[in-house]
Amino acid sequence: MERNGLPDRMREAKIGRWVLGVCGFLLVSFFLAPMTLDEGSVGPLQGRANAIDYFSEDGFGSHGNQATNEGAADGQCCPAFAWSEVNFYAAIIYGFGDVNCHQKSERSWEVNNNQLPVCTRDVGIFAGLFIGGVVFSRRGWNRWTVRDTCLSLLPESMLHGVYAKNQRTMLWLACGMLLCVPLIADGFLQLLTSYESTNLKRVLTGVPFGFGLGILLCSMFAARAEAFFGAGQVLLPGEARFTLARNGRQESE
Repeated sequence: MERNGLPDRMREAKIGRWVLGVCGFLLVSFFLAPMTLDEGSVGPLQGRANAIDYFSEDGFGSHGNQATNEGAADGQCCPAFAWSEVNFYAAIIYGFGDVNCHQKSERSWEVNNNQLPVCTRDVGIFAGLFIGGVVFSRRGWNRWTVRDTCLSLLPESMLHGVYAKNQRTMLWLACGMLLCVPLIADGFLQLLTSYESTNLKRVLTGVPFGFGLGILLCSMFAARAEAFFGAGQVLLPGEARFTLARNGRQESE
């Protein structure tokens, strides 16, 4: 029997492997895709987050290239780029980056003299997502709720007092805030002041945020109350037990 009261944790391991596999594929592809294109054919890009800017050179989704053409009139050398016209693999990865990232050249790395599909902050976030999937595949347990499934990664000895005093929500939120604060502080200081972050800082602050996001994502899929015969079957730290209150909420005793 596993430490959550179930006979095995095969489903949790499978979910963790799915997250680490998908995020690991994207993370590696961010560096491989530029290598499949002609040297110096991508960048500098200046797009918008959550918008399509580089689908074509002058038609639908060409906002980034319109800005490039205006710059070229001033003597700047910025070749037009359309991810719909490159090989299928690179098109998928650069299209993903186009939709999800601002792709600002000064906040991005280059490989093969081509700008990466996403900025360094996103590289850090996906590295964190990958690490989160790895950790959850090895240490995550379904414990009925998303909150308790997230907390299952922490050492049992650390959680005895937390469960005895029913302070799970406070600890869960505190862990989440701790992982988010570096990215939020770095990003908002840059937005609201004259402070300018560096690409290394963007990666380092993106990793803990991505790690927390990865654990939360895994827990959302892994937490299944129906896997148990009842709330009392869930094994919790410090021999705590769930009881179903009259209003339907789960609380530990």
